[in-house]
Amino acid sequence: MESDRSTVETKLAAARARLILDKPFLGALVLRLPLEAAKPDWCPTTATDARAFYYNPDYIRSLSLDQTQFMLAHEALHCALSHFARRQHRVKHRWDLACDYAINPLLVGDGLTPPPSMQVKTRFEGLAAEEIYPLLDDQDDEAQTLDRHLYDRDDQRGDTESGRSKADPQPQGDPADQPTTGDGSSDQPQRPDPRDQGTGSAEPPPLSRDERETLSLQWQQRLAGAAQQAMQAGKLSGQMARLIDQLLQPQLPWRMLLARYLSAAARDDYSYGRPSRREGDYILPSLHSRQLELVVAVDTSGSVKDAELDEFIGEIDAIKGQVRARVTLLPCDADIAEGAPFHFEPWEEFRRPDRITGGGGTSFLPVFDWVTREDTRPDLLIYFTDAKGEFPTREPDYPVIWLVKGRAEVPWGQRIQLN
Repeated sequence: MESDRSTVETKLAAARARLILDKPFLGALVLRLPLEAAKPDWCPTTATDARAFYYNPDYIRSLSLDQTQFMLAHEALHCALSHFARRQHRVKHRWDLACDYAINPLLVGDGLTPPPSMQVKTRFEGLAAEEIYPLLDDQDDEAQTLDRHLYDRDDQRGDTESGRSKADPQPQGDPADQPTTGDGSSDQPQRPDPRDQGTGSAEPPPLSRDERETLSLQWQQRLAGAAQQAMQAGKLSGQMARLIDQLLQPQLPWRMLLARYLSAAARDDYSYGRPSRREGDYILPSLHSRQLELVVAVDTSGSVKDAELDEFIGEIDAIKGQVRARVTLLPCDADIAEGAPFHFEPWEEFRRPDRITGGGGTSFLPVFDWVTREDTRPDLLIYFTDAKGEFPTREPDYPVIWLVKGRAEVPWGQRIQLN
């Protein structure tokens, strides 16, 4: 028995050492997770709670060395990307799947070998978990993650407290930040040594809200440090580098960006009216707000889900009242929907029409052709789409904002990432 345990520990140590040498970015992250053998009744494969890497010895024994590297990197990347702190209102199982679909193509693209039954879908390559989540359907929900994510319980929302009560003892610091020995065990262990128990460690409690926030900051710092070390060694792949840039660069939510564009467009007229005598002897131009003519185009080809469309329309309605905008709504797939355009005055609620036809192919030409036929120049055209369709060859002479779901690029105009 002792010999079998030693064999598993040796395999994990060897896999971690190879990651450090061959892929120092992932290796540096893996080093931050102490290795803990777990009881098989709750850990059939591997698991993490952002504090440790838990493993079933029998499962590790069944893997090759390359597959063991994959599992180590898989759990470490969950932690480095702060998946434990990003779920918010989302359903846990679907969120766990989205996180796996986001990570696994990255690891496969980096040359790692996944174990059997690992969920890998290349169509999600390059997408974040938040972007993958709305793309999943009921059929996807039947899939299972190979590992376990122990950040919170199945019946809890991500924005609530964890199952630990205030009376439960809180961990004293983060075990991953304690000095480690050569095999990754802590010099000041926070949990009993599983070898003393004989059957492995028990399932850990979920993270509290404070723990999630603290660990998220710690893992962000570790991510930046690991990336810097890998770049200095010249062993950071382009795909990983782009991911890290996106995560570490501060990004504004799409709602805030959209509100800024609309507010700026509403304040682009100058007034030379006579000022108050209190303002001095000079007459200087000043900005004043006016009513906007806003065209909102919505891709109804089937790639945009109803819930996303409702959220987008609600956001436009909220902003519209603040900037006094008259809105023309143009639902469109390959053609503008029957009954369109739909007009909404500034004092009217901007809402979704009772029936919008669509579901066909995608072309952006009909919307821009309609604006040309109307012989009008909108102050701003906002197009809500996945950007997978036929674009006009020439950029129009009015500003265009593409609110894009997914990773597709646009040939011109201002692109805002939806999720």
